[in-house]
Amino acid sequence: MSLLDRFRLDGRRALVTGGSRGLGREMALALADVGADLVLIGRNPESLAKTAEDARQLGRQVNTIEADMGDTAKCTAACERAIQEHGPLNILINNVGGRRENIPTAEMSLAKWQELMDLNLTSAFICTKLLGGDMIEQGRGGRIINVSSINAFVAGRGIAGRHYETAKAALVQFTRAVAVDWAQHGITANAICPGPFLTEPNIRWSRLMPEMVERIRGDVPLGDFGQPEDLGPLAVYLASDASRFMTGAALVIDGGYTLC
Repeated sequence: MSLLDRFRLDGRRALVTGGSRGLGREMALALADVGADLVLIGRNPESLAKTAEDARQLGRQVNTIEADMGDTAKCTAACERAIQEHGPLNILINNVGGRRENIPTAEMSLAKWQELMDLNLTSAFICTKLLGGDMIEQGRGGRIINVSSINAFVAGRGIAGRHYETAKAALVQFTRAVAVDWAQHGITANAICPGPFLTEPNIRWSRLMPEMVERIRGDVPLGDFGQPEDLGPLAVYLASDASRFMTGAALVIDGGYTLC
């Protein structure tokens, strides 16, 4: 087996939440490019269809599930459907999430806090519990990749909505704990912690708060925001046999932003 063969995912099936747009789309297409079949979960049927078609052009089998993963009942139903209709699944990428709201802590309602914590943290718990639990039952190992954020370690400056920092920090520790618990089953769990990336939500922020966005750009040692496709190779590594001895890691990819 050559070195590059260790990155191949032929014969494996990956589920990606929030897999139709932004970072989720690019990670899904990267996995498809190296052989993985896909199950994509997202809220928007048009973007789901577009990403699915792009992955099929790479020769992959792709199934889609339309669901709002921030709704715990719909999240549970989507995972159960994925297992029943499209299993067994070998790779899980818990990607769905986002700050969404710029509400100061003193003004945020408990209901809004819970809604956004469900989106960024509880959804990953539900997917890991159900899909990871099925990996244990199948007895063939697996890969769990949780998309956290550099805001697990540093607070975003000039912006509110601290549910995001809280959930992403908790997601890193959840990843570490699951890595310990499930290593005996041949399941690895790792977190990706992106920094400033030009995703659709951040493009929206750039219109609403252009001064803040340009300040962040200036604070990146590499001089610019990351592009969503920059995340694909890292996802492939963590999903593949190349990373067989890595578990419980939180890998920062931020152009050096958190170094300064």
